[in-house]
Amino acid sequence: MPLERDIEIGALRAVGPVGHPPESKYERLIARAKAVPSAKTVIAHPCDESSLRGAIDAAAAGIITPILVGPAGKIRAVADQHGIDISKLELVDAPHSEGAAAKAVELIHEAKGELLMKGSLHTDELMRAVTSSKTGLRTARRISHVFIMDVPTYSETLFITDAAINIFPDLDTKVDIIQNVIDLFTQVGLGTPRVAILSAVETVTSKIPSTIEAAALCKMAERGQITGGVLDGPLAFDNAIDPEAARIKGIKSAVAGRAQILVVPDLEAGNMLAKNLTFLAKADAAGIVLGARVPIILTSRADSVRSRLASCAAAVLYADARRRTAALPAS
Repeated sequence: MPLERDIEIGALRAVGPVGHPPESKYERLIARAKAVPSAKTVIAHPCDESSLRGAIDAAAAGIITPILVGPAGKIRAVADQHGIDISKLELVDAPHSEGAAAKAVELIHEAKGELLMKGSLHTDELMRAVTSSKTGLRTARRISHVFIMDVPTYSETLFITDAAINIFPDLDTKVDIIQNVIDLFTQVGLGTPRVAILSAVETVTSKIPSTIEAAALCKMAERGQITGGVLDGPLAFDNAIDPEAARIKGIKSAVAGRAQILVVPDLEAGNMLAKNLTFLAKADAAGIVLGARVPIILTSRADSVRSRLASCAAAVLYADARRRTAALPAS
């Protein structure tokens, strides 16, 4: 049976050998990524144990082929200190974190990498290099962030956007945010997503502007301005993810109660939602930035090994889909 039928990322549980716990959604995502060619990944400034080990773990899993960019002496010292073997990896010297970000972006321009990965530098340092008007990796699409969350109490893998980059996105920016996440969902092989546009309530009211924008976004999807997903909104969080809450409110749609993508009204709401799920529901959160010339893997020092691998896996599957699309003959 084909891999895509064997591994259903959004399934509630996976059946393992007797006596073993169910597989996580992330483990199935990582298994998919292992089945496609690894992607050359430029890692900017991997100068601490967690960022360097994260790259090595992903390489050992056969998911990425790392290119390390940063102060060569410092990277080697970290590797020696923590017993990490980097002898077989390409190492590109750059003087400091800002220089490493710039050099990493330059290597992407030179087609030496398909993915960009954050090391131990600050996110804003990397994103300044990515968004530079002269030398960055901008496209016509607005750059946005997606959390890919494995919530133990929810049957679906939840994609939450944007909780990290766009602070107060306007309607046009939200169109790009939604299209970015739909493209990710479909290109990693999950089919047509159910997209909930969240607000505080599920009715349109002039007192809450995000409800008006949610309704507009759904109409834009009907008119083909957003493609590839099934949208509904405004929806409150409860009736977006709980069928009984949707039933009580009398909401009948393909999305209500079973959303796979949650589009938040602003960064504050999204950040609080993602952290609530992480700390109260014990969810894992992988992260990826879309809308640039290549997917960008954003990791945190607090990320688990599994979250780091899942972030890499999602980016690799996305890159593989783009690679295969580019190889198709022009119609």
